[in-house]
Amino acid sequence: MTWVRQNNRLTKTFSFKNFSEAFAFMVRVALVAEKMDHHPFWTNVYNRVTIELSTHDAGDTVTEKDEALARAIDQLA
Repeated sequence: MTWVRQNNRLTKTFSFKNFSEAFAFMVRVALVAEKMDHHPFWTNVYNRVTIELSTHDAGDTVTEKDEALARAIDQLA
């Protein structure tokens, strides 16, 4: 699945084998997001993680910061 641009956000849902794998993915994303100083809005239900990206400082629109974080997240999945 690819990132979907909707409501001025990039959105994607990732599915994993179980909760532990989903949570481990979230930890990896958190470390990258912290290094980039760009943090996602996300939800987790059991084996699914949904991530939404937008840049608050730019009026909650999609910017290159979001595109770069999306590429980094895809590499972790």
